[in-house]
Amino acid sequence: MKAVCLSNTSRRRGNSIVSPDLQEEVQLELALLKQMLDESGSLLRSVTDRRPTHTEILAVAAVLHSFYSGVENIFKRVAASLESNLPRGESWHRDILNSMASETPGRSAVISGDLRKRLKPYLEFRHFFRHAYTFLLKWERMLPLVLDCERTMCLLEADIDAFLTHES
Repeated sequence: MKAVCLSNTSRRRGNSIVSPDLQEEVQLELALLKQMLDESGSLLRSVTDRRPTHTEILAVAAVLHSFYSGVENIFKRVAASLESNLPRGESWHRDILNSMASETPGRSAVISGDLRKRLKPYLEFRHFFRHAYTFLLKWERMLPLVLDCERTMCLLEADIDAFLTHES
């Protein structure tokens, strides 16, 4: 799924609190996410206008799971580098998502509140996918995530670009 994003890919001055190592790690995670979506694009496009087979549903579920896991990898890298402690406990996945949309004493917000809201269903799906039997997957609940994945990726890239290039 080739996302055509209008984010600024040429780097301005970097964020003075973001180390070059963290910038490189985050850019690598973004590149891996884009590669995963590009390689899954034909599958995702093929199921948007018809009822997929059970096998296709399983494959799309794995893509959606990988998508949010990649997003969360970025968040974990930022938190590990710029915050005194990573969220812990049963709600740490939700907590890290929420924290990335908030400014902290050590950094600006990484993503917008709007993107946080957009990512929440992906987080919920990832949780369901990891803990449910695959025959419980409902295409009707997955389709909106498939249809929105490309746009969400573009917004993520734009927010990450703004965070990495923001001067504190």
